[in-house]
Amino acid sequence: MMDARDSTGTAGQLPLVITRSRERTKSSRLVGALRISALFLLVLATLFAGGFGWFANTVSHLTTPANPAKADAIIVLTGGHSRLDAAMGLLASGKGERLLISGVHPSASRRQLQVATRGDKRLFSCCVDIDRAALDTIGNAEESAKWVEDHAYGTVILVTNNYHMPRSLLEMGRLLHKAKLEPYPVVNSNLGNGGWLTKPRALRVLFTEYNKYLLALARGIVPVKPTPTGIALAEISTAED
Repeated sequence: MMDARDSTGTAGQLPLVITRSRERTKSSRLVGALRISALFLLVLATLFAGGFGWFANTVSHLTTPANPAKADAIIVLTGGHSRLDAAMGLLASGKGERLLISGVHPSASRRQLQVATRGDKRLFSCCVDIDRAALDTIGNAEESAKWVEDHAYGTVILVTNNYHMPRSLLEMGRLLHKAKLEPYPVVNSNLGNGGWLTKPRALRVLFTEYNKYLLALARGIVPVKPTPTGIALAEISTAED
């Protein structure tokens, strides 16, 4: 039989053994949680990097159509002279009845735009509308949707840079339910065959645009808020500045 001293000694060690066992269990759980978190982050990083590769490759292979089909109208998103020149060229060649220039700075007059695009004065006066309300791509989509609905256009050529086209189509497609969008990507530099990997500036632009594209995808979960009433759709082409 165990004497009193042995019994007392064993009883004193039991709380210590239980405490150590609990600490080992907590430590094992913590290690397991850290491993799962690390694996989850690794999977996310892999998906992010793979998605960026797909995005950059897709954008770099976009080309400007040589002879696009005729549409009802043309929309160009501001952001560079090459976009405006391309849109005015399409309008002049009869590829659309009217042109909306979306996202024009409030201080820019019609005359300044006409001179900047070197467009025909009469063509600019009769067939070009100007949107000064849009401040970003979301605003471009909202104002463009109003313009398209107001004129009941069925097909629209969308002009913007190649890297900006995926996000523009995504935002526009959410609001232009009845009209068909025909992309007209403007290519300023050839990034095919992985050329974007050797051009730091192009890589930076693509990476930034990719993150914006992901945010636009995430925004699809939240209903799009309409532009407040009272914002002018576009300037009437016959108005004088």
